[in-house]
Amino acid sequence: MEELICHCFNYTFSDIEADVKKNGKSTIAERIASEKKAGSCQCETRNPKGR
Repeated sequence: MEELICHCFNYTFSDIEADVKKNGKSTIAERIASEKKAGSCQCETRNPKGR
């Protein structure tokens, strides 16, 4: 199983790599920022590192 980069939204390195290939850049960071603003981020509880 591939390590998660984003535990809140289950993104892996491969997801980011595929996003760059598809869009010419990663749009995942923008999606994460949007979700954080909406209050959907739970990094402190879902990420084993607490961040």
